[in-house]
Amino acid sequence: MTHRLPRTAALLLAALPLAPLLAAAPAAAAPAAPRAAPAPAATAAVADDLEVACTSMDVDLAYRLGRDILAAVGDRASTTAVHVHDRISDTSCEVSADRPYDSASVVKVTVLGALLLDAQERGRKLTAGERSLARAMITASDNASTSALWQRLGTGRVQRFLDAAGMRATTPGGGGFWGLTQVTARDQGTLLALLTGENDVLTDASRRYALKLMSEVIPSQRWGTPAGAPAGAAVHLKNGWLPRATHGWRVHSLGAFTGTGRNYTITVLTEDNAVMNDGVTTIEAVSRAVHQHL
Repeated sequence: MTHRLPRTAALLLAALPLAPLLAAAPAAAAPAAPRAAPAPAATAAVADDLEVACTSMDVDLAYRLGRDILAAVGDRASTTAVHVHDRISDTSCEVSADRPYDSASVVKVTVLGALLLDAQERGRKLTAGERSLARAMITASDNASTSALWQRLGTGRVQRFLDAAGMRATTPGGGGFWGLTQVTARDQGTLLALLTGENDVLTDASRRYALKLMSEVIPSQRWGTPAGAPAGAAVHLKNGWLPRATHGWRVHSLGAFTGTGRNYTITVLTEDNAVMNDGVTTIEAVSRAVHQHL
């Protein structure tokens, strides 16, 4: 069953029970017989070599999100990966979410997670020095502070956090080059989910601390996923940017949006940007497409 979308993209529906298929677009046919509970819908929108896959109990929401995310990334030079998850509606959308990227500074949230888990396991609070380094690392993206914490933790403790968090596709950068950690949009989404919901890895106090730092990012770095965020939403953010000889600028943004009945996350990773602003523009287009529906 195929529904035509603007830009000749198509929304392709997976083999699912009849009712979700019929509900996949606003002009769907008559509904099937009632059931006790609807099955989650799965959609995949394809344009050229791009695919946007969404799952949701709300088929119309999945359709609209997939359509608008596709429109946001389809005509841009950036090579883009996206992961979106809305905890309220249990809706997720992905574009190339398992594609690896150099992390640049978004890895700093992982470093903070590793620091917090290590302190928990040792039954201690962060020292004043650690808190100072963590604040500079997250709110101002300070590289020297990150290097100091990376050296203290070592890749072994970082890997321990990755294993505990279920971030199986993330590989710490070698030789002290934390910015070359290999990350995926799906793993970064897993990290944001860890910070925004109760779990057995980070305590509530650790999660609140991390989110507080991410809410206090300095004004000059508050671009990216907050673009188009609804008024009243609490914004928790970490961006990263890194130019290299191959694939141009890496420009990434992680965002969590909570409060006023909201709890959703957006991860956008990009490379092949000629200049940094190309990546920022791509990220903000995707983010606006998401925010308008959540």
